[in-house]
Amino acid sequence: MKILSPRVLRALERFNATYPWDHNAHYHRWILRQLPPRFRLALDIGSGSGDLARLLAGRADAVRAVDADPAITARARQLTPSTLPVTYTVGDAATDLPDGAYDVITCVATVHHLPFAPTLARCRHLLAPGGTLVIVGLSRARTPVDHLLGALAIPANAALGWLKNKGRPSARPVAMTAPTRPADMTFDDIAREAGDVLPGVRLRRRLFWRYTLVWQRP
Repeated sequence: MKILSPRVLRALERFNATYPWDHNAHYHRWILRQLPPRFRLALDIGSGSGDLARLLAGRADAVRAVDADPAITARARQLTPSTLPVTYTVGDAATDLPDGAYDVITCVATVHHLPFAPTLARCRHLLAPGGTLVIVGLSRARTPVDHLLGALAIPANAALGWLKNKGRPSARPVAMTAPTRPADMTFDDIAREAGDVLPGVRLRRRLFWRYTLVWQRP
């Protein structure tokens, strides 16, 4: 199902490159609203430039942040004040997640890089009783609802890009320099597999080509 012609898509790509903004950071405050006011230990999977890890550190006794990219992790360390309780590790999130009983696990725009169900199972194992898992992910558009949300997001995306950059051409935020790849699972696939691994999980399609997943361990 095609919503826009290739010519229009190229024009939108040029506009977004001129007025870039971080779609993932757009959901950071929403993530914080899903979490307790204070918690002991948090894990941020795919931490990138550390923006979310630093926000979590405002509530946590300690935050462990893991990312596979050494360059963006080095930048995250530079951007993080030494007074914040954040530890950055370069590692494969599929195999190198640090052990612990985490009160909070977050994962933003990363789980589509990983084996989905095994990653959810690993997060379930690492959560402390009562702990919360929050994922902001990407899915492959397939249904009319997916394509409609994508179409609605296009003018909103352009408007926010203009407003956030105050109408001035800007460089990409540091968080947007990390490697990316498209999603291959549809939202229905994600919902089915997540429901098998995390009974009672809450999923929702979102604007700006994202979905959210929230699960609390009993």
